[in-house]
Amino acid sequence: MYAVIRTGGKQYKVAKNDVVVVEKLAGEAGKTVELNDVLMVVDGATAKVGAPTLAGAKVTATVLEQGKGDKVLVFKKRRRKNSRRKNGHRQFETTLRIVDIKVA
Repeated sequence: MYAVIRTGGKQYKVAKNDVVVVEKLAGEAGKTVELNDVLMVVDGATAKVGAPTLAGAKVTATVLEQGKGDKVLVFKKRRRKNSRRKNGHRQFETTLRIVDIKVA
């Protein structure tokens, strides 16, 4: 059984006991988070697809850690103008372990 969820503007295919790194969600390590934006649930040969989400379906996950992703360097240069700009960015991330997938 697996589900397709949407969080942080991205979609993730998750199954029970999967570890997923998503954009930052509220909650400390060890807390439980419910994700209600379930787009699809597949159980064996049967698939339930929402339009756009499944009503009453939810995915329960445990927060493993809060952290930051890898640094992304942004370098802009305008040739022959001696104009340069260097900037860095580290996205906040939450690591989740999927505990349960429920369909109403």
